[in-house]
Amino acid sequence: MPAGLLAALKIALLAIGGIAHRVYWQGDVGITYVVVAVFLSTNLVICFWEICLFFRRDYIESRLAHWQHHRHRTGRSPALAFLTTKVPLRSAFSPTIWADVWASYSTYDGSYADRRTYGFNVDVGNGFITAIPTLILYAAFTTEFISPLAAGILGIMFFWQWMYATSIYLLSFFIAKRHRDISRGEVYGMILAFNAPWIVVPLLGLYVSIRLVVDGSYSVLGS
Repeated sequence: MPAGLLAALKIALLAIGGIAHRVYWQGDVGITYVVVAVFLSTNLVICFWEICLFFRRDYIESRLAHWQHHRHRTGRSPALAFLTTKVPLRSAFSPTIWADVWASYSTYDGSYADRRTYGFNVDVGNGFITAIPTLILYAAFTTEFISPLAAGILGIMFFWQWMYATSIYLLSFFIAKRHRDISRGEVYGMILAFNAPWIVVPLLGLYVSIRLVVDGSYSVLGS
């Protein structure tokens, strides 16, 4: 199965599981919940990739040369080439395979092949620090197993963190002038497009979390 399709399938299964559970047990689901559910599901998958980034950092640094050569030889986007790479189902959770996400992305931003950079460390931090809170937040939004106040406070903490960390990453990318090493299309298609959801959706998440605190209910997530 192509790596991109496999990643999308994992995200879809996590999101559909939450949506189906909320519809069955709570009897309602709104578009706001669906957007947040897809975001949190995506973050869970990416947390795994970010843990792979840490444990396979030597591999990523050496693998960058492969993707640079591939790009010069074929003219194809390394990211798209990776996403179309066939992955055996038995290797669906292989740290080495998913470390290649970062090796291919490093052809656009070398931060991920350099453990001294902000980009590398902020994503490693996200992988280790936010995986469990993401699960708790997702479970709270889905099952309402904790008070709206507690869920709202947790949401404010982490949605703000996601928005802030991503904003600083993008700022550091341009301040370091890394955009000069790639085309304008790649800046928009690979850097801005891939990172924008971690600013836009957390803004929605902040709104939801504040409403949970102010309203004292989960109604903002309903239909």
